[in-house]
Amino acid sequence: MPGELSGKKVLLVDDDRDILTAMKTILAEQGPEILTAEDGDEALEAAATQSPDAVVLDMMMPKRSGMLVLEKLRRGKARNQPPYVIMITANRGQRHKAYAEALGVSAYLYKPFRMEQLVESVRKVLGAG
Repeated sequence: MPGELSGKKVLLVDDDRDILTAMKTILAEQGPEILTAEDGDEALEAAATQSPDAVVLDMMMPKRSGMLVLEKLRRGKARNQPPYVIMITANRGQRHKAYAEALGVSAYLYKPFRMEQLVESVRKVLGAG
């Protein structure tokens, strides 16, 4: 449903600009405010200053990996609830998935994924699905 996520903030984090653009385009149709970051350091800064409701986080990125970002988001002394995190990765290793789940990741999508899967995951974690 268009506009279903109005009033929510979603931070998209990926070092591949094509993927970032595709995610931004499809999710914007749902109505949330979209924030973007192209590496782990930008992601942490945006999360700290913008307080997103959800973060779509690529695992393999320059400067700081998605796992390190996830660890920091979970350990940070946030004033409010930490954001829901949807991890996206081309890495099929079960150890990475298990570790992400231990850190409290809300969903885990393997690349390449259908954009509808991403929308459904974001809707689900934000209580709209």
